[in-house]
Amino acid sequence: MTIVFSAAEQAQAPAPAAPQPWWRHGYVWLVIAGPAIVVVAGFVTLWLALRQPDPVLAEDYYQRGLDINKTLRQQGTAMAPAVKGRNHAATPAKDLP
Repeated sequence: MTIVFSAAEQAQAPAPAAPQPWWRHGYVWLVIAGPAIVVVAGFVTLWLALRQPDPVLAEDYYQRGLDINKTLRQQGTAMAPAVKGRNHAATPAKDLP
């Protein structure tokens, strides 16, 4: 099926716009921006990793952790009488142990 326009209709029809270069279209930049941001973020992460390296652990890090846990456990038992006394401060005299 072919559409035939008369000469008058063809004269009134607007001329097709000249094609624009690819960089004039906004959607192209939207598609390019995502990967470009990821690449820049990767280089920033690399720069931070090289500029501020992680500290090296001590060779006896596990033993130090165990010692810290022992210290914390001892502090908890040392405070037990005070905690028990404070908990019974509001207990009626007839219910004291």
